[in-house]
Amino acid sequence: MDFSPAATEILADYRAEQGIYAALREDAMRLIEGLIEGAGIKIHHLTSRLKTPSSLREKMRRKPGRYVHLGDVTDLVGLRIITYFEQDVAAVARALEAVFEIDWDNSIDKSKVHDPDRFGYLGVHYVMRFVSREYIGGLSPRFEVQIRSILQHAWAEIEHDLGYKSRAAVPREVQRRFYRLAGLLEMADEEFMAIHRLSQDYVADLPERIAENPDGVFVDAQSMAYLTGDPFIHGLDLAVARALEVPLLGDWPDPERPQRLASILDYVGVRSVGQLQKELRRLESEVVQFAAALSPELQGVWTPVGGARPGTSIVHYALWRACGHAGLEADVVARLLDLRGSSGTLEQTVRAVYIRLNGHQTL
Repeated sequence: MDFSPAATEILADYRAEQGIYAALREDAMRLIEGLIEGAGIKIHHLTSRLKTPSSLREKMRRKPGRYVHLGDVTDLVGLRIITYFEQDVAAVARALEAVFEIDWDNSIDKSKVHDPDRFGYLGVHYVMRFVSREYIGGLSPRFEVQIRSILQHAWAEIEHDLGYKSRAAVPREVQRRFYRLAGLLEMADEEFMAIHRLSQDYVADLPERIAENPDGVFVDAQSMAYLTGDPFIHGLDLAVARALEVPLLGDWPDPERPQRLASILDYVGVRSVGQLQKELRRLESEVVQFAAALSPELQGVWTPVGGARPGTSIVHYALWRACGHAGLEADVVARLLDLRGSSGTLEQTVRAVYIRLNGHQTL
């Protein structure tokens, strides 16, 4: 198939200006990343791609006569934003609308036109350009941005893999299953959003619930994240750090720390915040003494970053409890803390220190 003069000119122009479109792609990525971060929206990922000349050639081969000028092709640069929750699709879209010039004639918020019997499960598709940046002839080229939730993305990818482009192309036997699946995914998106809201409410209510009824609050990642800042546990952490002769790290970035603390407490049988508070108060002096005795035997094991991490008193309490109860093992605590290579020797050392302090192996 011979190309028209217009198509040939478009290809030549794109080869000459591909560097400009590459710069546009980088600028769009940086600005959109900043917008999303500034809006406080957590997303799954942001990707971009620059169309190759061969891909553009194939596009024009499939759609002869559709494009007259290079500027008519809006997807030479494309970005895809995948959010965790459907509600964040709208939030990202509003953030983009506030900064970019949207080509509404070629853009569509497909979530707003999603009729009950409409084929597909779709997000937002914008064609847009920078308002104040000049690239070609005083204007920014247009580019495309897709915004989807992670479940909308799963639908679109599977739909694309199956090769169905429209409802008319789908066998009726298959259509019914597509409709059922779209409903299930929509319900799943709503449930994930509900879980997200419940998690946020749970964290917001923790201080009041712990103050009023600590025995009714379970040990979990959220409660552990809150408790490591509790005045009593923080004070006990400081005492343990002094016994270890290291500083207590105030803001060490370890997002998995609360989950690990919750896991070791679950292993040693501590299920509620109230139970933990009572145990730490009852064994306060023993925990500090145990840490001081362990420190010379385990140089560098607990404090490889030059200090003790928040919750160190909980870790030493868990080790104390593991040594003092038949059926529990100190090396399991080490594995739950992700101390690779510390089991075995650590287990023997911790038990030996415990026996030396207590004169017996189990409580």
